[in-house]
Amino acid sequence: MTPLKPMPDLPFFKLWNISFGFFGIQIAYAMQSANISRIFATLGADPHNLSFFWILPPLMGIIVQPIIGILSDRTWTRLGRRIPYLFIGAFFAVAVMCLLPNAGSFGMGVAAAMIFGLCALMLLDTSINMAMQPFKMMVGDMVNAKQKGLAYSIQSFLCNAGSLVGYVFPFVFATIGISNIADKGVVPDSVIYSFYIGALILILCVIYTTIKVKEYPPELYAQYHGIEKTQQAEKVGIFTLLAKAPRTFWTAGLVQFFCWMAFMFMWTYTNGSIALSAFDAPLTTVDNVVLIDTQSAEYQAAGNWVGILFAVQAIGSVLWSMVIPLFKNIKQAYVASLVLGGIGFISIYFMHDKYLLFISYLLIGAAWAGMLAIPFTLVTNALKGGHLGTYLGLFNGTICVPQIVAASLGGLVLRALTQEGQPAPEILMLVLAGIFLLIGALCVKFIRTEQ
Repeated sequence: MTPLKPMPDLPFFKLWNISFGFFGIQIAYAMQSANISRIFATLGADPHNLSFFWILPPLMGIIVQPIIGILSDRTWTRLGRRIPYLFIGAFFAVAVMCLLPNAGSFGMGVAAAMIFGLCALMLLDTSINMAMQPFKMMVGDMVNAKQKGLAYSIQSFLCNAGSLVGYVFPFVFATIGISNIADKGVVPDSVIYSFYIGALILILCVIYTTIKVKEYPPELYAQYHGIEKTQQAEKVGIFTLLAKAPRTFWTAGLVQFFCWMAFMFMWTYTNGSIALSAFDAPLTTVDNVVLIDTQSAEYQAAGNWVGILFAVQAIGSVLWSMVIPLFKNIKQAYVASLVLGGIGFISIYFMHDKYLLFISYLLIGAAWAGMLAIPFTLVTNALKGGHLGTYLGLFNGTICVPQIVAASLGGLVLRALTQEGQPAPEILMLVLAGIFLLIGALCVKFIRTEQ
């Protein structure tokens, strides 16, 4: 067995540089999360079908991220092993971010615009996943166990800072006079310009990380991780790795299932919920189905306010991430995070003032902070050997699978809750999201950190 060479402590700014590009990636992800339902509703989608549009992002994640993990585990170039995939993913993300919000601007019919938007969404999420996963892998590659919690906290901070910027762009552009309404089937300029600026920031951040971060060469990496030369050349199947996965991998994945179901419902149904409950958006009837009038100024104003609420969530996440290290037991911190988030989701049902909703989304931010930092800290500390990237790609399945389940079943659940002659009660899906987080908190007790 190759003796394990102690991995050195890294200065703060090196930890910062490893994750800095995540700021730009998260702007792209925030633009997608806050605006996809709004974009497709504006193009003419029925709210009962909105969840189906959300199947593509996690579906691409569950395909792409393990592949990136496997390939990058076996890659070494002058730029490193993870950074080439990061750069390629970011390049394609920038291109697609300039296309997606223009789905209704090319003179196509509703069906053609929907298909164009779906294809653009698929390509965007493929590229975001390709660019996002290397950051998590680089922390596992280059940071010792003692500093890993700090490194993922920095990544969580940059993630939330990027989200904050991405979420508020449409609101800011509308405030300075850029049009927030558009012709039927066309996405407003406030959203289109937000995607353009987000794309520019994304590529600049990724270039910064590419210049500043030098990954460990293969020989040094093997010494730090105790990998034999025979292990470096070893090719192990995914199912074999899953069979050998530490218990932490599976028990943390159980909690992840309920958490990511909840947040998929939030991304899908917040626009419609807030438009009705806090903005009194007018209704219209299409083919005997009562719908929110997505061309109304109230609906588009609610769409911008959703960005503000998600930004408040990001602020809550940053604040709570400072509290998490004060817990002596990381599992207790996880439980507290999810319980607060569950209360936040359920409270939305009772909040009809747009400013009182800040309280709800601050609490939801606590759950987001816990979800970003704690599972990956637990899992990477439990992983040994030369397949870290592959394992992290596979662990992403615990994020993607629940989102696919939520997207597949969300429309059916919403349809069952809809009363004849009434608009879809999307706000009940947020209450259900809160219940899921509380169930996730109960499941934390099953997480096993010992090997």
